[in-house]
Amino acid sequence: MPKASSKFVCNSCGAEYVRWQGKCGACQNWDSLQEVPVVATGKSGKWKVESGGRASPLISLDKVDSKNFERIKTNIGEFDRVLGGGVVLGSLVLLGGDPGIGKSTLLLQSLVGISKNKDIEKILYISGEESAQQIKLRAERLKIKEEKIFLLSENDLGNIVATIETEKPNLVIVDSIQTVYSANIASASGSIAQVKNATENLMRIAKTTNTPIFIIGHVTKDGGIAGPKTLEHLVDVVLYLEGDRYQSFRILRGIKNRFGKTSEVGIFEMEQEGMVEVANPSKVFLEERLEGASGVAVSAIVEGNRPFLVEIQALAAKSYFGYPKRTASGYDLNRLNLLIAIIEKRAGVDLSTHDVYLNIVGGIKVRENAVDLAVALAIISAVKNKALDSKTAIFGELGLSGEVRSVPNLEKRIEEATRLGFQTIVLPRMAKSVSIKSKAKVIETKTLKEIVGKSV
Repeated sequence: MPKASSKFVCNSCGAEYVRWQGKCGACQNWDSLQEVPVVATGKSGKWKVESGGRASPLISLDKVDSKNFERIKTNIGEFDRVLGGGVVLGSLVLLGGDPGIGKSTLLLQSLVGISKNKDIEKILYISGEESAQQIKLRAERLKIKEEKIFLLSENDLGNIVATIETEKPNLVIVDSIQTVYSANIASASGSIAQVKNATENLMRIAKTTNTPIFIIGHVTKDGGIAGPKTLEHLVDVVLYLEGDRYQSFRILRGIKNRFGKTSEVGIFEMEQEGMVEVANPSKVFLEERLEGASGVAVSAIVEGNRPFLVEIQALAAKSYFGYPKRTASGYDLNRLNLLIAIIEKRAGVDLSTHDVYLNIVGGIKVRENAVDLAVALAIISAVKNKALDSKTAIFGELGLSGEVRSVPNLEKRIEEATRLGFQTIVLPRMAKSVSIKSKAKVIETKTLKEIVGKSV
């Protein structure tokens, strides 16, 4: 007879241990290990051989129907872009993000557009966190009045599954997966076992009834979906809603999509009436820019396949302490310290007596190195109190020797800057020829010191 044993699993990252310990060695969280029963295979320790099955029919790859999946449009352009043209029937979509970032708001708004599809008769919104009255208050704030949307405040997985099978809605939203529990699982709601079991059951319902299901997932302090990593492998689509909750802009990013590209992003702005899609983010990010101010530079970042311009602001103030302060908002602080070292060593600009503050306007987080040159020139401009040309866009990565290196998607960045009316483009001097079709004046530079002499 198999022996019953147990293991300890981290609620945050899913790491497994043979005995309890106070701190998870994988994610460094305290008191996150939970005991989970395990059934051993027996004395021999060998796997049990499966038998009694039947062979399944095969189908030739050439005969597989490759027509497009049937999709339901949300009628929110930015949302449909990330989904690949709409939500696919029978798909399970996971939407993650920080608390208060706007996940529930975005999905509630999308139901209005979805309900306009002629084949949609009933949409079910299941909330384990809020009552029907609370959801109604949010809907009134968002000016949502739709008879096709039905509410259910429920945590029990069995009741949720029974309701979906009985009511047969055209689309389901579960808010959130961490609040759903099953009485058959001996652990609290939100635990790894409960989250995984709930997701597996919802996946089964989605596939057997051909009903698309959205599930909302909370994220950990590291930005990952709370629960086991296998949760992301179970679902068809994984979306993250990113941004600073104290800023207005949000980025919807596709991490996984079995029915479309994962290189698309959607830009939204949180306003009083809810999420508003931003079709031209470059114009929005730059519309309040103060021309003629020192410490300001413009560069372009590429999110997925989509380029847009960002304003980079730097401020250099005299330091009254022995160790100057460096602060960055929307930019990696370690990268900022590296660029400051390059500026001092390769451009000959002394920053040892200055506090340096860097800000990416709009609450956008910049992760790529293509803005290195723009950041460096903004800092130097702030130190010298000399403004850069307001009609100049700057692209380039900086190496430790002070050289300006090429960046990917250069043509897209140049095209976006030209479209917004920038008359001068500063970019790396290419080792290989690149086709640049732009009416703007192009200034090529090999080193940081070279362009500092021309621009600042």
